[in-house]
Amino acid sequence: MHHQPDSSRYAHMKYRRCGKSGLFLPRLSLGLWHNFGDIDSQENARSLILRAFDLGITHFDLANNYGPPPGSAESNFGRILRENLAGHRDDLIVSTKAGYFMYDGPYGDWGSRKYLLASLDQSLRRLQLDYVDIFYHHRPDPNTPLEETMTALDHLVRQGKALYVGISNYKPEETRQAAAILRRLGTPCLIHQPKYNMFERTIESGLTSALADEGIGCIVFSPLAQGQLTDRYLHEIPKDSRATRQQFLKTDAVEKNLPRIRALHALAEKRGQPLADMALAWVLRLPEITSALIGVSSTAQLETNVKVLDRLDFSPQELAEIDRILAS
Repeated sequence: MHHQPDSSRYAHMKYRRCGKSGLFLPRLSLGLWHNFGDIDSQENARSLILRAFDLGITHFDLANNYGPPPGSAESNFGRILRENLAGHRDDLIVSTKAGYFMYDGPYGDWGSRKYLLASLDQSLRRLQLDYVDIFYHHRPDPNTPLEETMTALDHLVRQGKALYVGISNYKPEETRQAAAILRRLGTPCLIHQPKYNMFERTIESGLTSALADEGIGCIVFSPLAQGQLTDRYLHEIPKDSRATRQQFLKTDAVEKNLPRIRALHALAEKRGQPLADMALAWVLRLPEITSALIGVSSTAQLETNVKVLDRLDFSPQELAEIDRILAS
């Protein structure tokens, strides 16, 4: 059934220009890493995408291997676009990636021209789209010349299969080198997607300055530290959490963070915000950050996260207190 979007959706969201490009991205973008595979509720996935669009979230972020099974998030997203948002393709930013393991054999991983070109063709078939807005190389490949990987990205833009290209998980010097190659080829690097949150601040040690120098936008993933920076972990590690299952989170690491999580929650309460919203606002405080990727499992979570846009400011005292808590 065709969805009639909220006519006031753009008033709900703030947008920022991506680096030195002409493209605007919403301050919050929806990541489809979890909750959109074939093992998940398809009606919930549909509700999340449509509600996000109604809230002014125009950017939906995928990768070739999101699921499970790998590829299913792209297929499900493509079906929802076709069934519910037909006619709104030009209102959307759709991004996908390749660079991690996708399938067995020598051509389904890393950063060769063979893998990247084949992967985007496969993604477009699953999405049932003619092009994606942004195509990323998902991680550096130490065994493939950077020139080969960047030339492949340039080729995909020239083919019309991607409007822009980006990189993810690249270190500062790798980022500068990739940007220089793409600039020489005539296809600027639009955006970088690194991990960033209160417990993972590596990008502050060189990457943000590299992005500013190169005019590259930045969209961060895992801004809530895989759910640690929410109310879920205030008292104990939930039995159904990723930490309990050792899925991307280790129990001992979470236990070490529990005192910090509780202290941050107390500060968020003083600000009149949920901890998750304060953590998102803290990520968005840096001028180099264009957008933050949020992963949600319910429309209620989505609506709560969007409220962060009403309170993005921090006093110097609050920022100092957060630094003190994180250093403890």
